[in-house]
Amino acid sequence: MRYLFEEYAFDAGRRELHRGADRILVAPQVFDLLDYLIRNRERVVGKDELIDAIWQGRCVSDAALTTRLNGARCAIGDSGEEQRLIRTLPRRGFRFVGTVRETLAAEGTAVADGGAERPKPALSLPDKPSIAVLPFVNLSPDPEQDYFADGMVEDIILGLSRSKSLFVIARHSTLAYKGRAIDVKQIGQELGVRYVLEGSVRKAGNRVRIGGQLIDAATGLNLWTDRFDSETEDIFDLQDRLTSSVIGAISPRLERAEIERAQRKPTDNLQAYDYYLRAFAAFFRFTEEASVEAMELARTARDIDPEFARAYALGARCHVLRNVFDWVTDTARECSEAQRLARRAVELDPNDPSVLAMAGHALCLVAGEVEEGDALLVRAIKLDPNLVVARHWYGWSQLWLGCGDAAIEQFSTALRLNPLHPHGSANAQTGLAFAHFFADRNDDALACAAAAIRLMPNFPPALFILAACHAALNRVGEARRICDRAMQLFPNKRIDAYAWRYRRPDDVEKLAQALRVAGMPE
Repeated sequence: MRYLFEEYAFDAGRRELHRGADRILVAPQVFDLLDYLIRNRERVVGKDELIDAIWQGRCVSDAALTTRLNGARCAIGDSGEEQRLIRTLPRRGFRFVGTVRETLAAEGTAVADGGAERPKPALSLPDKPSIAVLPFVNLSPDPEQDYFADGMVEDIILGLSRSKSLFVIARHSTLAYKGRAIDVKQIGQELGVRYVLEGSVRKAGNRVRIGGQLIDAATGLNLWTDRFDSETEDIFDLQDRLTSSVIGAISPRLERAEIERAQRKPTDNLQAYDYYLRAFAAFFRFTEEASVEAMELARTARDIDPEFARAYALGARCHVLRNVFDWVTDTARECSEAQRLARRAVELDPNDPSVLAMAGHALCLVAGEVEEGDALLVRAIKLDPNLVVARHWYGWSQLWLGCGDAAIEQFSTALRLNPLHPHGSANAQTGLAFAHFFADRNDDALACAAAAIRLMPNFPPALFILAACHAALNRVGEARRICDRAMQLFPNKRIDAYAWRYRRPDDVEKLAQALRVAGMPE
């Protein structure tokens, strides 16, 4: 069922929220809360009923419910003060009060304003073989094993991306196709790739089976199909066999040794690896509670295997997430822990690009060690030019170092590698907004900031640069309205938190002055 209200389209079946033609990233529990309120919009929903529906009877705090409500309002352009669509009735509960139209429109045809959604333009093919690895189907009887299938895909993408002869689309863009039956020719056009890898994972006891097929997206022809079975203890060898087979099917001329299998193997302990995958899945729920869960799961992985470099790097990355979204409770302690985890991860594996990227970004953003972090990000990209998160974070480190043109190049590359993921695109558009802002291209900066907000309405850096852009354009009223909304969501943010990493005094002064005009506290 698709629910249309104002300029929004809420697709319950596909679990997607769109504003016009733009997809908005929504955390799973926020989506569930919106879904429940919209379906029950004819009545007031009590607090206890809502908690039972979203958390299935688990004990949660009022603060957790408030956070989800704020997230739901943010996603649809509402606020606790305005309550245009979601209304709080004191001592009674909550109700969705927007005018809703229900439709059974065919997939991908209708949007909230009743017009036809524009087809996505085809992207041009890169100048080297290009591939997208679609989410693997979980054939295990336990649906909770989805995290394992997703983690397998992540590592296979990492293995393929090590080949400098390939152009590999990032995992977050291919996740948009999870659970959807779409023609591979359409996928090839939307992602701008020549090849598509599909597959399945079945995990039962200590046995794992991976099936895969490589398809030429231009012709639809199946180029290669195979099946791999192994004990779970040999899972990394199984992944290597699959990636090597795919590269061999694409072109015998490609150098298979570039996969660097021995360096990519993250741990010998499958129990530690399993906890790492669970932590990775929790991280991408983008909630405060899930960030704590991800840190605990990563810590368990490290306890099991004290030399598991990626588990240390992921722990550091959790502190980055908590810093960005204003969830830090003890700044000095979390900063110290992020530095410890990042440096230990690099010490354990200085040749894993994902480790270098996560550690480098943590050192830049949480610790303010921008030069040290930037050097790690440079190494990560040299080792893996397709690693999109390294491109994102190198763009930010270049921005903090005052190299705006270099930052724009990295953010643009990240958008091409990861064209469909809302959060990744919002991050890149936000970085572009800052780069244009510092170059006095305020109209371009405003356009990029607005694009980021459409993709991720509650992304703190996007909100504050949007306010700064309006202030720079002398739209003080709009700047203060946006800043007030941002401060309601992130009350601990201060000008110093956005200015302290920038190395160019002119950048610091321009940003601080604009945020001052917008009303952000010092």
